[in-house]
Amino acid sequence: MAARPENILARFARIAADWTGGSTAFGLAVLLIVLWACSRPLFDSFDTWQLVINTATTIVTFLMVFLIQRAQNKDSQALHLKLNELVAAVRGASNRLINAEHLSEEELKVLHQHYCKLIELAGRDKKLTDSHSVEEAAERHEDKVRSHQAPEAK
Repeated sequence: MAARPENILARFARIAADWTGGSTAFGLAVLLIVLWACSRPLFDSFDTWQLVINTATTIVTFLMVFLIQRAQNKDSQALHLKLNELVAAVRGASNRLINAEHLSEEELKVLHQHYCKLIELAGRDKKLTDSHSVEEAAERHEDKVRSHQAPEAK
């Protein structure tokens, strides 16, 4: 599947997010603060001098919130798609976890409790390499318990 070209706003946002996350942008931000601190004699009023940096940092912060959120959303979506691919490709993996990020909080709590039970069962195993799928965990554990008890009963 070929990637579609980005629209101009999306391209600008991606470039801005990439650039602002780099060392050059950080260096320029530090330089700006140093220049502002040195500019105190140029202002008659301390309040005006402070207002300049407060206004500048408020504007930058406002814009950066959106850039950071955009980058985070895109990264999160790409990560979810990759995980969905792995879940779909692995035999025995629970397909109910595909798009789990769209489940309600209550549904996520139920799944969490289910996995806690899985952890409890895995903790009873003697070997760290033993594992279970969600659907087979209880059944496999019971089979293990029965197979370990069978030789002792003889």
